[in-house]
Amino acid sequence: MGPLVPDIISNEFNFIIAIIVGIGFGFALEQAGFGSTKKLVGLFYGYDFTVLKVFMTAGVTAMVGITILNHLGMLDVSIIYINPTFMWAAIIGGVIMGGGFIIGGFCPGTSVVAAASGKVDGMAFVFGSALGIFAFVEGYPLVKDLMIAENLGDLLVFEMMGISRELFALMMIFVASGIFIGVTQIENKVNNKKTEWLKSSFFKYGVSIGLAVVIVLITMITPTRAELMDKRIDAKLAAGECEPQMMEEDKLAFELMHNYYRYNVIDVRSAEEFKAFHIPTAINIPLEELHKTEYINQVVQNIKTNVFYGANFEQAQRACLVAKYHGRAENFALNCTALEFNEDFFLLTDDQAPDNKVDGETFVFRKSAAQKLKEIGEAVANLDKPVVKKAKRVQGGCS
Repeated sequence: MGPLVPDIISNEFNFIIAIIVGIGFGFALEQAGFGSTKKLVGLFYGYDFTVLKVFMTAGVTAMVGITILNHLGMLDVSIIYINPTFMWAAIIGGVIMGGGFIIGGFCPGTSVVAAASGKVDGMAFVFGSALGIFAFVEGYPLVKDLMIAENLGDLLVFEMMGISRELFALMMIFVASGIFIGVTQIENKVNNKKTEWLKSSFFKYGVSIGLAVVIVLITMITPTRAELMDKRIDAKLAAGECEPQMMEEDKLAFELMHNYYRYNVIDVRSAEEFKAFHIPTAINIPLEELHKTEYINQVVQNIKTNVFYGANFEQAQRACLVAKYHGRAENFALNCTALEFNEDFFLLTDDQAPDNKVDGETFVFRKSAAQKLKEIGEAVANLDKPVVKKAKRVQGGCS
């Protein structure tokens, strides 16, 4: 289920959904006639391009769906796994797959459908596939170097072309439409049929293509959810509205010393800056990623109070507004930067002790707070570590 697991769909429920989807997919393949070799190999002989049409339709539908969901902020495409491209493995595997498709009349998925419906040739193909898998696994050390040769990494075609995801989607819709028209003409010519472009079925295809084009165009000309949020926040900042609640650094130190479990301290700097120094118990969510789905549950909550800090006050201020935009009202911005907090607490030395009493009390408090915060930070960090049990030799007994 991809990015839906485990944040939206649990790992256990994911298996149930997979079974239901698998049954539905198999049923759809059988009803479409894909359990028959005649239907499948028609692609190679030119008399039936149903397989190609279905695959092109499925690919374009998925592409348009991902494009619009990503535009609306409902799907984070950055966490979708992309198979790495091993060039020689892809070429050789494609040749073997294509040859097996022509000779056997099935692909792996349709062979299982045919076998499940009682077709002997489907059963033979599944058995042959199992033998091939076994041979590949046992012989993998012999072909390992070839399998991993020419590793091109996670390739995305639109990135290689230097264009946007939306423009590539639009191009693919027209390419798929052209292929659809071309193979239809070939199919009708082989079957001695006349192509009737004004039939109702072609009208439906035209409407579907037009709808896909309109959806992609909308994503191209309208701002994304994140861009819309940034635009609104910029307008409020420019107008001097929505000033965040402030929390002084001494107040935060005191609260963390006594009630750290009540506060959600969020460092919105980069991961490198966070690693160099961060306030104990703080978590790191870079400002540009704060709006992402996987972080919203940590920011929008009713149990803890958010306290944001960053490399400058503007970062903390913006983080407060982002959290408020998503529905969290109890937010504070620290009145100092991360480096200032570090200097005021953890880099204090005894020779910096002031002469007057008021500043002297603040100095003593910050020195003790720094030590206490370190201890709390270490204790909280250890909560996530597994308990290691060491086996002990039992002494005593009969000898």
